[in-house]
Amino acid sequence: MFRGVFSRVNSCRCFWIFTVQLLFAVHVVDVQAYSCHEVRTAFQLRQVGPQHRVPDTPTTDVDLLICKNKGPSCCTRKMEESYQFAVKRETLHNIHSYSYELEHVISGHSAAFQDMFQYLLSFSQGHLSSLLEVAYPVMSDKALPHVNQLFSSLSLFLRGANVSVEAAVNQFFNNLFPLVYTRLINPGIDGSLMDDSEMGDCLRMIRQDVNPFGPHPADMAQELAEALGAGRQLGLALDEGMEVMNATKHLGMTRECLKGLVKMVYCSHCSGLTLIKPCAGYCLNVMRGCLASVSELDQSWRRYTSLLEQLTHAMVGHHSLELALLEIRGRVNKALLYAELHGPLITATVDKVCGLSTGEPTSPEVTTSTVTWSSPFPSAPTPQPLPEQWLSQLAHLRNSFPLKPSKNNKHSLRTLSREFLMYLQRYKSFFAALPEMMCEVENVVDDATCWSGEDVVQSYSGKTVGNGLHAQRQNPEVKVRGVDPTLAEVKARLDSTR
Repeated sequence: MFRGVFSRVNSCRCFWIFTVQLLFAVHVVDVQAYSCHEVRTAFQLRQVGPQHRVPDTPTTDVDLLICKNKGPSCCTRKMEESYQFAVKRETLHNIHSYSYELEHVISGHSAAFQDMFQYLLSFSQGHLSSLLEVAYPVMSDKALPHVNQLFSSLSLFLRGANVSVEAAVNQFFNNLFPLVYTRLINPGIDGSLMDDSEMGDCLRMIRQDVNPFGPHPADMAQELAEALGAGRQLGLALDEGMEVMNATKHLGMTRECLKGLVKMVYCSHCSGLTLIKPCAGYCLNVMRGCLASVSELDQSWRRYTSLLEQLTHAMVGHHSLELALLEIRGRVNKALLYAELHGPLITATVDKVCGLSTGEPTSPEVTTSTVTWSSPFPSAPTPQPLPEQWLSQLAHLRNSFPLKPSKNNKHSLRTLSREFLMYLQRYKSFFAALPEMMCEVENVVDDATCWSGEDVVQSYSGKTVGNGLHAQRQNPEVKVRGVDPTLAEVKARLDSTR
């Protein structure tokens, strides 16, 4: 009986000894196999630095400044330096990648709007030139250079040059008046009189006083100034947005920020954990600390995008830029009709002021008692109004080119504006959302084993702070000492955009 018991005891003891020896053997194999091979591989793949900086096996006698993890480490001081350069390069690259999308929206639509403006200007200019060539051939050859000058000025205005729409329109009609007077109102006058600068200058100088074109020049100037003003302001605001995006490319990173990023991205490698991801709350704290000055742009950026929306709606809404440009032809046509129909009064006034000998005017003389006109010259005769049917008949004869909505091969201005507003809506919260977008790049995890900056944990226990400088006072991961000077200037520029 005892032999049987002793035999079972000996058997159990032998099994236990064998198990211990086996575990010891496995442990010895593990220790011998434990190396920094995976760390070196990650060091190479992420182009952190030279491979020889990574030790073959982890050591305990390491004087690290950032990655002070417990136990043996595969990191050295030289590796920490390389990690700082690498994490700065990677973070700025990711920021630029997101910024590039917004920059492309602004620059692409800025160019598209300018192309559309030039297309509409060219279309309207061709429309007006065709009217003069077909309906007013006796003066078109001399008038077309003034048409070119008008649209050149409007183009410069839309591009932000120091040009006045009202002045451009007034100059156009001032230059048109001598031609209209000698070729439409009084075709019997020797046109060579206009070669005399004194005579031509006199007509140009008194044009606004004589008012030969009625209300149409003033209406045209006001309509163009309002409609083109919105397009001009939109173009200038988009240019300012481009300057803002260019300034954010030169974002600086503080020493505290770089340390926080190294702890989050690379310190886990020192323990051989090259695949573990940061905890979500931990990443937000690091990124919000690093991007605190960027987040301060949020409210200014929202006001800026609201301004862009207002200008876009004004440009295609009540003060439609497209319709205003297309209406130029109609406005000029009505102005010329007005001058023809009021020829006798215009001739009498000009003859008294400029001393031109005109002979008998050729415009029809008709009377009615419903329209009155106040002359700026006391000696001018009282004008005789014209019947509505006569005005309608002439207008019909001159109106041989009906207005049509303009479209190019790709977009109308309204379609382009709608597309721009849709993109703009997506990027209203860009600067506030940037830390979250940056954490998406790091593939953070929220409800599984993750990296807390010092160890592997089930969940992050630190307090997650909000955006902006004020909230960073409670940030447990990154110390924020003040606003970035470059971004403070960017904020001021955004706030000054009106």
